Amino acid sequence: MPSIGRDDVTHLADLARIQLTDEEVDRLAGEFDAIMDAVASVSEVASEDVPATSHPIAMTNVFREDVVSDTTLTQEQALDQAPDAQDGRFAVPQILGEE
Repeated sequence: MPSIGRDDVTHLADLARIQLTDEEVDRLAGEFDAIMDAVASVSEVASEDVPATSHPIAMTNVFREDVVSDTTLTQEQALDQAPDAQDGRFAVPQILGEE
């Protein structure tokens, strides 16, 4: 497997518009090599008779059935457990700095 050198790390950093120090470039080059070695070892084990999986354990999603109900929360019930409410609405911290 080809190795990732300093020039490759610098090129990737330039593409991502990330400024790296010389120490960071050296460290990342070594880390990329370790990652490439790990990928190569997995590629050696994987064969055509082994199916590709995204998760080692078979998983199924369990959803409750959607049932239409006449029971709905009132505004007071919905806001009852809210940490803060104002004017009949949930109050949340301002994040955009707007008035």
